Amino acid sequence: MGCTLSAEERAALDRSKAIEKNLKEDGVTAAKDVKLLLLGAGESGKSTIVKQMKIIHEDGFSGDDVKQYKPVVYSNTIQSLAAIVRAMDTLGLEYGDKERKNNTTCTQWPHFNGV
Repeated sequence: MGCTLSAEERAALDRSKAIEKNLKEDGVTAAKDVKLLLLGAGESGKSTIVKQMKIIHEDGFSGDDVKQYKPVVYSNTIQSLAAIVRAMDTLGLEYGDKERKNNTTCTQWPHFNGV
């Protein structure tokens, strides 16, 4: 047994080092990727979130889209906030700042349609 490598062994060692280097680089790249698993029943909004992320981070909204969707987004936000406020009362959850409860009377909110 000698102290040197044959040409085949040297080539195999070089390939092994190249593979290890590629795996390390791929690992660094993969570590920077953010992955999100969306779970939920059908029609729960999983694909909506994906569409929104594409809109926000790729093309954005046109002026007409903004005009069209602004009232819908506003309405959804108000309805969601009203549901949270009602759930807090139902579950007996208290506000961190007790004075804020006065701001949660849903009928006081502008453009509120009785949610």
